[in-house]
Amino acid sequence: MRTLYLTNEHVQQMIAHVDSQLPLEACGLLAGRGSSVESVLVVTNQAQSPVRYVMDPIEQLHAFEWIESQGLDLLGIFHSHPMGPEMVSPTDIAEAAYDVVYVIVFRTDGKWRTRGFWIEDGSYEEVALQISQTSNQA
Repeated sequence: MRTLYLTNEHVQQMIAHVDSQLPLEACGLLAGRGSSVESVLVVTNQAQSPVRYVMDPIEQLHAFEWIESQGLDLLGIFHSHPMGPEMVSPTDIAEAAYDVVYVIVFRTDGKWRTRGFWIEDGSYEEVALQISQTSNQA
């Protein structure tokens, strides 16, 4: 996937979640169709760590069941790097288990920002995040 389409509302939902979990990392799932996100699902970071996330397995399972029940696909996993870096970490690369876009939410100059990455076979490449005001992407 070269581009992941999100609305400003999706980005704001991710930012609200990661901001509410400071100073810990926060995480969640992005569901949709094709390359367009339709829903942001927050999941508790069971690790309760400022530098690592582990999704609560029960919440993750319920989110997967909801995604399937809605006829959607898992398109992405998001998590925050409250203390940086603004890209995937060696841990993110080592623990990437799904063929989805990994969205990193990080702070620069006091503002939350997002970047997307495709992680595969121990390497990664950046994926463009196309953010629009409304959800009418292809």
